[in-house]
Order: sequence, then C-alpha cells, then structure tokens
Amino acid sequence: MSVKEIILITGANTGIGYEVVKALYNSSVSSDILVGSRKLENAEKAIAELQKEGSKGDSGLTPLVIDISSDDSIRKAVEQVSKSHGRIDALINNAGSSFDGKGQSGEMTLREAFNASRDVNVSGTHVLTHEAIPLLLKSSNPRLLFVTSGTSALSETERFDYPPLARLNASPEAGWPKPNTGNPVISYRSSKTGLNMLMREWAKTLKNDGVKVWAISPGFLATGLGGVGAEQLKKMGARDPSEGGQFIKDVIEGKRDEDQGKVIRATMVQPW
Repeated sequence: MSVKEIILITGANTGIGYEVVKALYNSSVSSDILVGSRKLENAEKAIAELQKEGSKGDSGLTPLVIDISSDDSIRKAVEQVSKSHGRIDALINNAGSSFDGKGQSGEMTLREAFNASRDVNVSGTHVLTHEAIPLLLKSSNPRLLFVTSGTSALSETERFDYPPLARLNASPEAGWPKPNTGNPVISYRSSKTGLNMLMREWAKTLKNDGVKVWAISPGFLATGLGGVGAEQLKKMGARDPSEGGQFIKDVIEGKRDEDQGKVIRATMVQPW
C-alpha cells in the first residue's frame, strides 16, 4: 500500500482552490487533501459536494480551519496538521483576496483596502509558509506553491495586444478625480507582484533543503474574486476555473519541475 501525499491548500472551498481540490481528488495519485477554509462549515460543504460527485481515485478529504489573516488561526492549523499527519508534502498558498472594490466604493479607506490586500496576499501567506516549513521539510519530496496572478508581471503593464491586459493597462482621460470605471485592481495587482518576490525569497531560502518552489499564474479564469461575477468575467474572455485546477494538479504531480523558482503559466514561464 502506497503512502498518501499530504497536500494542504488554503482558500480551498471556492474558486480556483475548489477546482484544485477537485482535480487532486480525482487524480490517480493518492493523497490526503487538507481543505483549508476560514470557516469549518464552508470546508465541510465543499467536501460534501465533491464526495457527492464521487472520485476516480482513492484520495481523502479533510477539513481544516485556517484564516491566513490571523496568526493565531495559522498556528492552530499547523499544530493540528502536525498532530494528525506529521508532515506536509505540498503546501499550496492559494488563499487570496482583492479589496479594491471596497476602497473604490468607500466601504474601506484607500489605506485600509491596500493594507487588507497585502495582508492576505503577501503577509498572511508568508506567515503560514514560515510556520509550515518544519512540516514541509519532513517530506521526501516537498513542494511549495504560491498562487499569483497574470496581472502581476511588471513587463506586461505596457501590453495592449491581449484584450484583458489592454483593459487593465488603459489610461483614463485627463482630469481629477478619475472615474470609477472597470474592475479596480491596483492593490490586488501590486500585492501579487509582491507575492512573486516572496516566492523568489523562499526559493532562495529553501534551495539547499530540496524544496521545489513556484509561483503559479493560473490565467484569466471566471471566479468570484473581486466581486465582478463569473458570468461577467466569461463575457470578458475568462476561462473555466477547472483549467486552473488541472494546471496546479500537474505541477504538484511533477510536470513542471524544470521551471521551479519561476512564475509559471500553463504553457509558458510568465515574464517578470
């Protein structure tokens, strides 16, 4: 009987995270997937949905309460995994959020929106990784993934040949204040660029420990991130989130090992 891989994924009850869990759950590679969510009931609901659909493999699903904006929640989650599983073979830092819309609407101040985006997308991810490293180093083949964004590439902020980037990179008319139009992403985009540097720092730090590290750019997918709505995003050219799930599963299963230490897309290395 083969030993199951222990895979922890944050933000696993919705969006890309859910699709990653689904892809791993149906893989022929056996694993115990720790379904991380801020609320237990949300993780349990996601697990129930997947179990109802059935699985092509023999992987297991375990709920895990973890809120990466809380150091206490992170510590409790890592302690729980330490007691229940003793190690982590792959940590998928998927949990992320965008607060630009709340900053634009006035629900949050500009500073609050910026700080909240960075707190979740960079700071919380960094703290969790730091706390989880001792468990990751107990694996014989440790993998560390950071889910970033295709909008994070500095070199692509001047691209206008791809419609989604053309919309993001377009400059508004002269005058102040600027109109609140489109999908605001300034704090989200900035924090994901910071996440890319965080990945590089961890790749450097863990190089001699044999940990394979990536930043994953899953592509323009129709998820609920940013509050725009999946259907509206599809009209803008977004693809099905299941594609992101399959891509990340492939990385976990060794299909992009030659690109470790880089930001990768499904078919290429993303430019910096």
